[in-house]
Amino acid sequence: MARVDVRGRSQVEARPRRLPGSVVGTGFLKLAGVLHRAGARVLPEGSGRRGPSLALVGVLLCAGLLSVGGHANAGVAWSPEPGYTSTDIGDGRYSVPLLRSDVPDISVERVPAAENDEGRDIYYMISTTMHLSPGAPIMKSYDLVNWSIVNYVFDRASIGDSFSLRNGQNSYGQGQWASSLRYRNGVFYVAFNTNNLGGAYTYRTDDIEDGAWQRTALGRGLHDPSLFFDIDGTPYVFYGSGGTSAVRLNTDLTAIAQDYPNIFTANDYAGQPFIGGLFEGAQFYHIDGYYYAVIITWPPGQGRQVVMFRSPHLLGRYTSPGGVNSYEARGVLNSNGFAQGSLVPISREGGGTDWYGMFFRDTFPVGRIPALIPARWQDGWPTFGNNGVVPVDGLFDKPIDLRPAEDLVERQRSIVASDDFSNDAPHKAYMDEEWTIPEPPDIDESLIGVELLENAGFESGAVGPWAAQFGATLGLDETDPAAGSAALRVSDRTVNGSGPNQFVNGKLQRGVTYTVSAKVKYASGPSSVRFNLAADWGSGVQVMASGSVPVGQWTTVSGQYTVPTTANLDNVKFAVETPWANPQPPSSSVEYLIDDVSIIGQPVTAEQPAEEEIVSNGSRLDMAWQWNHAPDNRYWSLTDRDGWLRLTTGKVVTGRYVYTKLSNRSELAWFEEARNTLSQRTFGPRQSVETKMDISGMKNGDVAGLAAYNRGFSYVAVKRVGDANTLGVVNRGQPFAVDLDQATLENFLPGTTVPLGDATEVYVKADLDFASPAGQLWTTFYYSLDGLTWRQLGGRVGPQTLDGSLAHFMGHRVGLFNYATLATGGRVDFDYYLLSDTLTAQGQALDRNDLDAAVAHAEALREADYPADAWAAMQTALAAALTARAGEFGTQNQIDAPERALSYQLARLGMLRAAPGLPVTVTVQARCLAGRAYVAVQARNDHDRPVDIVLETGYGMRSFVDVVPGASAYQAFGTRATSVTAGSATVRVTGSVDGEDVTTVRTGEHPGVHCAG
Repeated sequence: MARVDVRGRSQVEARPRRLPGSVVGTGFLKLAGVLHRAGARVLPEGSGRRGPSLALVGVLLCAGLLSVGGHANAGVAWSPEPGYTSTDIGDGRYSVPLLRSDVPDISVERVPAAENDEGRDIYYMISTTMHLSPGAPIMKSYDLVNWSIVNYVFDRASIGDSFSLRNGQNSYGQGQWASSLRYRNGVFYVAFNTNNLGGAYTYRTDDIEDGAWQRTALGRGLHDPSLFFDIDGTPYVFYGSGGTSAVRLNTDLTAIAQDYPNIFTANDYAGQPFIGGLFEGAQFYHIDGYYYAVIITWPPGQGRQVVMFRSPHLLGRYTSPGGVNSYEARGVLNSNGFAQGSLVPISREGGGTDWYGMFFRDTFPVGRIPALIPARWQDGWPTFGNNGVVPVDGLFDKPIDLRPAEDLVERQRSIVASDDFSNDAPHKAYMDEEWTIPEPPDIDESLIGVELLENAGFESGAVGPWAAQFGATLGLDETDPAAGSAALRVSDRTVNGSGPNQFVNGKLQRGVTYTVSAKVKYASGPSSVRFNLAADWGSGVQVMASGSVPVGQWTTVSGQYTVPTTANLDNVKFAVETPWANPQPPSSSVEYLIDDVSIIGQPVTAEQPAEEEIVSNGSRLDMAWQWNHAPDNRYWSLTDRDGWLRLTTGKVVTGRYVYTKLSNRSELAWFEEARNTLSQRTFGPRQSVETKMDISGMKNGDVAGLAAYNRGFSYVAVKRVGDANTLGVVNRGQPFAVDLDQATLENFLPGTTVPLGDATEVYVKADLDFASPAGQLWTTFYYSLDGLTWRQLGGRVGPQTLDGSLAHFMGHRVGLFNYATLATGGRVDFDYYLLSDTLTAQGQALDRNDLDAAVAHAEALREADYPADAWAAMQTALAAALTARAGEFGTQNQIDAPERALSYQLARLGMLRAAPGLPVTVTVQARCLAGRAYVAVQARNDHDRPVDIVLETGYGMRSFVDVVPGASAYQAFGTRATSVTAGSATVRVTGSVDGEDVTTVRTGEHPGVHCAG
């Protein structure tokens, strides 16, 4: 396997590189101020000794009066650690799995060097994020080992209730699944399925990093879809579980044109040792005249593994001679559970291609983590890893070599981020996603407050209009009614769905909440049976109410259910069932009596989508962040208080939310019901998170804090009760009960509570340990009132492990949250989010050597050697580091955040070291057109040869190739707003000087402009 060496390229940077959210957040421009408030450079209160201000540090630096090496350890050379989710060990090798974080269902696509403006192969990867918003992250890499998030396909998968934690609905474990990413003729395409949001969708854009995506609904579900363009350009989507089917799309990929069911199935290969459960996640490729499919299987008694199928005929039996299955199969990887994912092409000298595998491995509770696995091909089949073995934490050679300076930058990329909430993240098109707000439902008041079922008490002397389904037998029973003279006896049951049903066409109404109930009794069988009262309108069974019934007792099963605004109510069946399982459980054969069944609509109080909830509020979060379901943009902000994240409660938790994914309708905890929980991935094997909270705006009944969460969760929080604030720890572990007392569940653990008295600010820290032992998460929480002196809150809590019900079906995340139990309007401000991979429990002294080394290295650099904007960014990071060092540190997080910010800027300087400059004239203006603000950028080529020019603003970027001498590159960037504040644009010019490729970077300032009126 040849490794690609791109180190000889002298082009420094043909496309702008932004600070990866992965490194330290979006620039960390207020880091010094953040750490100042954290106490990181200020000695304990009352000491009388304070460090110099950031402004003073900047003045002294510029004047050359402040030594930046005064505290540095001269014996420690600057050699920054890789990013928190990088497994690049820095010597040309990497370990697997990659990323140390939850990145499942990956699909990787290459954009060849000849088809992009960077002059080298670029790789993009997409993953599953289910109920998170924004969703379907686009990650970028040059070496397939180090990745950063550069975009999202959507801000919201839907504005409906289930993706917005509205009206009792949720999308836990559902939402966006198993995306496929493809590139063809300058256009990027994404296909993914949604389990509860209307089936499969395709998206497209011509700018994968900054462009808007156009969405098309395909109108039906396609499990684990894989988009594939045949060699003649015909688009297909392959999909399925247990078998692989396909649909052919029309030429513009907006509709399904033809079906090809069951091209091949697991049964076609019965008896093969690599065939078993799952048989899904197919991704298709055309390699050397064959069509290949890569599929995950799970044979009985074995681990998850990769099976490949190949055929000279894409559609197999549909086009092969004689109509036979033409796909041959071979198990290609059965090692430590590395399974579902992509093949990845790697260009090699001479025009050939190596094909690697990018397959993920279940590593809960961190999540499903991908691995780049080399392959050796022989006779058209690959052998992955070391002769089929892929050790966990095994080392492989990087397949693509970068120049040392660029390699140093790439190693610091990551998909998690410290953040100072400065609202300085780049503007992305997904932030401007537009939705049409539906009109409130037109309610027929005559159907509210009345019984909608006929013969609900079985007093008519007949069974009708009730009917039996799935083989059940129905009959009146007058021996033991719950009330009146008769009940309905349900017998001859063989499956969970065997039971009574009644059609309620035209009676249920969208957006109306219904109280649903029934009295149930059974005489023999399990000690208790759960009964579901369900509706079906063609989108799968919707459990409206559920409850456990003990044997031998009449028991009322009841609940409330809000009909989604997307429901098709022309043909609706109401039924009584027991929960499904495979194999069918004993409850599926229980005979029972049922009486007094009821569906009554309640006066409409349902929450409707609002425009202010959905449109951008002017705050821009780093791309490492995702909301737990779509946020309500009225109740969070980075602009209400400069440099702080504000979370305001917009609703009161109800305790009436249930997992719609689970047949037993398990209830959600208050924490899971809370909207606007802001989260990032966790990373292993150890992670520490620190934040500072201003709790002065909390109301009685509010709960706010820092959580490590999945269905099982642990958090440290402030609760306000009776006008008093108390800090404490909550831990929810397995087994998970179906019915919850939410208040009791989220009580503070004994021995963890601290009355906060008059304190209005509190610092909290969560130390997550995924390695003691592996497969479990144990979390230890700490608090401080000054950021310097920290105390542990009780012992470590856990263990958190994989939830077998897959209710969330993702790795643990870390979240900032604030929810109300009594009244809305309470607020909590979060000052920062600081990461480290060092835990307090490791007993290590605070280590500032890396910070000192970075400062010393910065001191040795000359401004004249570097582009002005990159130098300025480094100076800002240096000032923050110096301000931090001028006082005391309370945690390793407070050291690591400024060090990583500075180290990234230093690495970037090394990559951008100035060569002879290219002459260019830059003009930037802010203008109004038709009441909208535009930022116009022009760059004139004053060189004597053609150059490439990239224009970039916070509102987009455009590249120009071969701009001749004297000519200009011009672009007016729309802001989609009526005003724009003062800002700047960046111009990067790449050309040749004395035979050497040179990049010159210039910035231009523009004033603010207001276009309204």
